[in-house]
Amino acid sequence: MNGELSNGLPRLATSGNLIVDVSTGAPILLRGVNRSGLEYSDPDEQGFLSGAAICRSEIQTIVRDWDCNIIRLPFNQDFVLRGRGGRPGQEYRNALDQVIYWTSMFGAYTLLDLQWLDANRTYGGDRNFVAPLPNMQSIELWTLLADRYKDEPAVLYDIFTEPHDRLDDDPSPLNKEDGSTYPDDQRAVTMKEWQPWARKLTSVIRSENPDAIIFVSGINWAYDLRGMPMDLPNIVYSSHVYPGKGNDWPEAFGNLSRTVPVFLGELAARTKPRSWISFADWWPTHSNSGSGGPPGVGSMIPSSSTGMRQLGLAIS
Repeated sequence: MNGELSNGLPRLATSGNLIVDVSTGAPILLRGVNRSGLEYSDPDEQGFLSGAAICRSEIQTIVRDWDCNIIRLPFNQDFVLRGRGGRPGQEYRNALDQVIYWTSMFGAYTLLDLQWLDANRTYGGDRNFVAPLPNMQSIELWTLLADRYKDEPAVLYDIFTEPHDRLDDDPSPLNKEDGSTYPDDQRAVTMKEWQPWARKLTSVIRSENPDAIIFVSGINWAYDLRGMPMDLPNIVYSSHVYPGKGNDWPEAFGNLSRTVPVFLGELAARTKPRSWISFADWWPTHSNSGSGGPPGVGSMIPSSSTGMRQLGLAIS
């Protein structure tokens, strides 16, 4: 790829607690939606995009009608590397290319989000497919994708969706970034376990794409960013905010956003519970407008578990 997927979108970088357009230095506030589907949908007779019900007109609606300038695109590691349903990994990667192209054509960035490691294995819970930590194939994955998109400014990298404690009924030990595992009885995932992985995957991407913007989640299902930042450039820190996480937002991510960019990769509420209303009141005074406003959360994106949801609605 030589920029043909990006349709002239400028490269982004971080500066202080802002995300900026490299060509002008102007702050950019990223707002958009998660478009789920490619992480779990089997291909149909027309392929992966049809199987996930993703089409050009939908992307146009997201970007143009909803005024989104980013789409977070959850994907499946195993599908990238090995394909699915008799269709090869190259075909799945071509599907990612197509979404990136459509998204940039209408003026928005694509955030590639490593959501599922595969579609055949659960990690405890009620069919929980989100692993506590990456695995060694994640290194192969990001090497491949960083090389593929190294000349595409429209592509941003969310290295692993939600680091979290190993669930009680998950039989597999936690993975270390050196290929070994933690003791069988260890269940906690703290910054001590997550940061080595974050540094490793960042290094892998940067070896292919030195200027990449990389999004790094917190622990506790991405919510808690205490213990960040890392001493690395061009990192955006991502939190996922759900009602069950409580309301310690300043400690979890708000204070951090005074010095580095913080992005809400997922944001959800069931209807409009008290915690959601409180967050809606707290948010405007702590978010960063990107135009000289008070320091705060650098970027925001709402959540979707079943496809598109519009910013500003109560999102389930």
